[in-house]
Amino acid sequence: MSGEQRELTLRFLAEPTDVNYGGKVHGGVVMKWIDQAGYAAAVGWSGRYSVTVAVGGIRFVSPIRISDLVTVRTQLVHTGTTSMHFAVDVMARDPGVNAEEAGRSRLCTHCVIVFVALDGVEGQPTPVPSWVPASEEDKRLAEYAMKVMELSKGIEQTVERYRGAARQAG
Repeated sequence: MSGEQRELTLRFLAEPTDVNYGGKVHGGVVMKWIDQAGYAAAVGWSGRYSVTVAVGGIRFVSPIRISDLVTVRTQLVHTGTTSMHFAVDVMARDPGVNAEEAGRSRLCTHCVIVFVALDGVEGQPTPVPSWVPASEEDKRLAEYAMKVMELSKGIEQTVERYRGAARQAG
């Protein structure tokens, strides 16, 4: 049922095909995992086919090594009329070490990803169940999501100004 699945966690091992020549997972592969987890979370919340419309504030904090146990955790932090914003953490740890001995998994990547629900695969945006932050932590996360997206819009506007200037100069 839509409007009930606020969090989603995926776990898997980083595979040899995921890594670059330096033996670390490609950033693009990590972004693919974020998109896949975000899609599953968006469909779980909205009950509808959903598409990615933005990723903001992506930070690659720590590398992921081949054979690391990877956890991609999504949490709904804001809803609009047709959009859903999810905070995403990608964490990793050596699966051969007891989690208590190794400490917590290390944070590798973080971002906010935004999906819009559609009324069909080639459809139009459709309303999603609203989510209202209840706890102080929820309110903080919702505010954070909005700030990240505002920063992303500012970057988009700056890029467009440079493109416009380049077109006029060229």
